[in-house]
Amino acid sequence: MMTTDNAFKEYPDIVSVKQLQEMLHIGKNRALELLRRNEISCIRIGYTFKIPKVNVIEFLNRNAIGN
Repeated sequence: MMTTDNAFKEYPDIVSVKQLQEMLHIGKNRALELLRRNEISCIRIGYTFKIPKVNVIEFLNRNAIGN
């Protein structure tokens, strides 16, 4: 199981859509779909998404094979 202590240390606590794409190795459309469907919780300010890194880790833990 990933934790905030051992995952994505090189990223800040709040990441952008571009950083989310890098973290998950996905395209922009898929990243925006995950955010709009609230599969990864985020804060939306105007057209900008602010994504807590811990929410990305929780998403990965929820969707890990074998869970």
